Amino acid sequence: MTVSLTGARRMTLGTLVTVLALVLSGPAYAGGGSYSSVDVQTAPPPGRIVVDVVTVNGSGCRPGTAAVAAAPDNTGFTVTYSEFLAQVGLGSQPTDFRKNCQLSLRIHVPQGFTYAIAQADYRGFAHLQRGAVAQQGANYYFQGHSPTAKVVHRFRGPISDYWQTTDVTEVAELVWAPCGEYRNLNVNADLRVYAGSSNPNTTTSFIAMDSTDGSIKTFYHFSWKRC
Repeated sequence: MTVSLTGARRMTLGTLVTVLALVLSGPAYAGGGSYSSVDVQTAPPPGRIVVDVVTVNGSGCRPGTAAVAAAPDNTGFTVTYSEFLAQVGLGSQPTDFRKNCQLSLRIHVPQGFTYAIAQADYRGFAHLQRGAVAQQGANYYFQGHSPTAKVVHRFRGPISDYWQTTDVTEVAELVWAPCGEYRNLNVNADLRVYAGSSNPNTTTSFIAMDSTDGSIKTFYHFSWKRC
């Protein structure tokens, strides 16, 4: 709680005592000068985090075209795609304008800890003709729970460059994995591109989130707490 100095000078001693009492009686305070571990974000736990791919589905990630690896410091995990590209225009099929990928992941964490996805960094490359529009969207959910709200980022041509987007979840909106239960984490991502006012008969536009050399990765950041 922050109180301006000007306001504090105007407070009576009784008012200050009342304010302090309200602060100390808040739901996060556990007494004895410490806070409840349920409400405090902790550093990554020791030990090794293992991420197993249970299933891979979608037009943008055939089996074998998506690789997942946990970060060595347990701060998150990366996803690398090798065929995740949506395109429209010359040489494209009618269904190529939209590609999606759903990964079902089993994340093994040390006993006594649980995690949430606090941030996701997406990277890729876009080549859009003038008038063309593309979008990248994603959400995730734990098995048996409702999906998070889908976040969509849009790009407008002309552009021919690498792109990066970041989705951040506020602390109060974090969705935690159930403690003591194995629930798969489902990660959904999709790419779309529309010709717009460009000429699809003579030009091609595309947006990709793939990497042939492993240099373009999506990174999901963990937030940790004790159960």
